Amino acid sequence: MVIDMNVSPAFIEELQSSDEQLAFCRNQMGLYKTDEISIQSMKTLCNVSGIDKLCLLPLDLFQKGNLGTNEQVSELVHKEPELFIAFASVDPHREDALELIETVFTELGLSGLFLHPSQQKFYPDEEWMYPIYELCIQHNKPIIFHSGMSVRPNTVSKYSHPLRFEEVACKYPDLRICLQHFGWPWIREVCMLLLKYKNVYTDTSLLYFDNPKEFYHQSFGIDIGEHWIDRSLRHQVMFASEEPRLEQHRMIEAIRQMNWRESTKKMVLGENAITFLKGGCIHD
Repeated sequence: MVIDMNVSPAFIEELQSSDEQLAFCRNQMGLYKTDEISIQSMKTLCNVSGIDKLCLLPLDLFQKGNLGTNEQVSELVHKEPELFIAFASVDPHREDALELIETVFTELGLSGLFLHPSQQKFYPDEEWMYPIYELCIQHNKPIIFHSGMSVRPNTVSKYSHPLRFEEVACKYPDLRICLQHFGWPWIREVCMLLLKYKNVYTDTSLLYFDNPKEFYHQSFGIDIGEHWIDRSLRHQVMFASEEPRLEQHRMIEAIRQMNWRESTKKMVLGENAITFLKGGCIHD
């Protein structure tokens, strides 16, 4: 099972977005020329890339709008259960945030919660966020956080610095947390968190220079030790592409060419995602 843990639903054609909604998604994501894509085209891309499932991550921007809604991604999962997994998103600033999170978990059956501190403008270690984490634990649902730099317009990196997540990981050891993008450019800080906290995961959706093969070589062979992932962190890294911003096929081919054990590649490409989604031990 190969799973891509970071796919935006914002441009899926079957969501029947208006021209205004499409323009909103383009402006919020900084993807000004991206067009809608059909589910059939997504299936074709998956077949070419050897990917079995896509994890859809909508984003609730409260009074501004949304990049896909919880109801839409839930409907897509029901229509295409063999292809899609979906997380919910609720802007934590909403007065009814806890009520909405309860609803998406119990009534829509979504697989976890996706939050973007830099775009939703909050610090993850602030105490007013704690009831959200406790609700996720209550329902055994993981959280995916954007971490590190965001290339989206009007986002500030200070909200998503990896060290802002340490107190959360420490206070809530039963909360499974994914810090996206390896927290780039703070990759070593994320490695530190992975070593200290077995409830912390990360993903491979980082690419801001060069091509996937060269950028992964720089990130996973120079910025950190060449064997850190293969020998120490392999249980806590998940494949993610950030489709449609980055090219899914090139991202996964670069992972397959990494100088890692085949067992490590299997973990990164899918096994770790299953553990993250469902819970369980991440040790050999």
